[in-house]
Amino acid sequence: MSRARNHLRAALFLAAASARGVTTQVAAQRGLSAWPVPQEPSMEYQDAVRMLNTLQTNAGYLEQVKRQRGDPQTQLEAMELYLARSGLQVEDLDRLNIIHVTGTKGKGSTCAFTECILRSYGLKTGFFSSPHLVQVRERIRINGQPISPELFTKYFWRLYHRLEETKVDLAVVEVGIGGAYDCTNIIRKPVVCGVSSLGIDHTSLLGDTVEKIAWQKGGIFKQGVPAFTVLQPEGPLAVLRDRAQQISCPLYLCPTLEALEEGGPPLALGLDGEHQRSNAALALQLAHCWLQQQDRHGAGEVKASRPGLLWQLPLAPVFQPTSHMRLGLRNTEWLGRTQVLRRGPLTWYLDGAHTPSSVQACVRWFRQALQGRERPSGGPEVRVLLFNATGDRDPAALLKLLQPCQFDYAVFCPNLTEVSSTGNADQQNFTVTLDQVLLRCLEHQQHWNHLDEEQASPDLWSAPSPEPGGPTSLLLAPHPPHTSSASSLVFSCISHALQWISQGRDPVFQPPTPPKGLLTHPVAHSGASVLHEAAAIHVLVTGSLHLVGGVLKLLEPALSQ
Repeated sequence: MSRARNHLRAALFLAAASARGVTTQVAAQRGLSAWPVPQEPSMEYQDAVRMLNTLQTNAGYLEQVKRQRGDPQTQLEAMELYLARSGLQVEDLDRLNIIHVTGTKGKGSTCAFTECILRSYGLKTGFFSSPHLVQVRERIRINGQPISPELFTKYFWRLYHRLEETKVDLAVVEVGIGGAYDCTNIIRKPVVCGVSSLGIDHTSLLGDTVEKIAWQKGGIFKQGVPAFTVLQPEGPLAVLRDRAQQISCPLYLCPTLEALEEGGPPLALGLDGEHQRSNAALALQLAHCWLQQQDRHGAGEVKASRPGLLWQLPLAPVFQPTSHMRLGLRNTEWLGRTQVLRRGPLTWYLDGAHTPSSVQACVRWFRQALQGRERPSGGPEVRVLLFNATGDRDPAALLKLLQPCQFDYAVFCPNLTEVSSTGNADQQNFTVTLDQVLLRCLEHQQHWNHLDEEQASPDLWSAPSPEPGGPTSLLLAPHPPHTSSASSLVFSCISHALQWISQGRDPVFQPPTPPKGLLTHPVAHSGASVLHEAAAIHVLVTGSLHLVGGVLKLLEPALSQ
């Protein structure tokens, strides 16, 4: 790699809307290309995506950047340079009607609710989110639909060539975290801001405490721009309040959906799970504020329903949701989040939960869904976990939270749809090596087996029942034989994992003949018989959103069209 490529630069994915539109927040990880540029790129969609992938930071260089990361403020300042090279100025963004949302859990669902509400009013919307699940173009949506492959290809190459013409270093961002120094924080004049639930995530970038993370997330606040948040733990809520006060940003606490439903019919949500009610409550305030601001041509303040409540935050308006708002909440779709696919004896539960708080919410949703199911007659039910976690997350902590679901099998695999992803550009990732992702899956399996062993073991010391007339003594309990590994498996890709789990019983997912060796492992062989004979198979797919996306790509082929 040349010395010139050792200079880190940021690049911009711009979320933009029409004069009557809305955009939603995403975030970025900075990166730099270490791959050659072809001389004459094709105008096909997959070629554009492959080129985009080559601009990702490679795994080795990423580690070097982490060690040498300088002042993060300079990364945000670099955004203005990239914006100018693309043909835009920051002032161009100031004219857009933007909603900027951040958080560690639920920001995507909040944005999906908000965007659908505004569309129900007949408004044209633009929606920028990350990561994508199946195709890269999902990240940019117009009126709720991903832009076409043709549009993505056209504008990708237009931007690519503009950057090439003014080339110093060419880089790309991986969108996802949000905060004070995020590339989307180049937005200076949003109409309204929102902060969804906060928890521990992206600690290497945001901080190792929820208070530090709250400080980062509150960095999107702007002077005089109303902002809303949901009920948070005391520490983060105080941090958000202090950041807002420092820059004269009016910050409001959202009332619950129950408060908004009072006196009217219950609100139906298009997304399942109790935690989605918090996201919907935030979305209602964002949409309500945006609509009011447009009616007043950007003037006026939000009228709080009560001043100085919890942590001296005023309570946001309590209003009766309109028919358009109700319609938007009911029609909201957000793939890969509390999503259920019923396929014959198989039921797939998909939720990209990757923080402790979001996994807890996922477990509550999954267990509630199982309680409301129809119980089959004439055979056993089997529960299967399909899991992977990436980044700096603690997989042992996440897996421990999943244990109350009482899975019969735990399956681990990388975020690769096939063993080779060369023909599938949307799923390529050059920021990690194959060895790294496979070793991580084996670590997940070891964590799971250890947790199972702990759960199966009695207390280290136990008081056995005394014999009649005999003394009561405290004895060291014998360590039981290790049998927990019999319930866990590691596969080299998502396709192989799904082939084993479904056993050909999913009417849509019908891959070719399984590869030789898929059932050579004794657990895979015996488990295949159990799955083949089960009356019902409940599969929870959770952890990395990229894993959920790969599963959706195989289970829902229409999403790749």
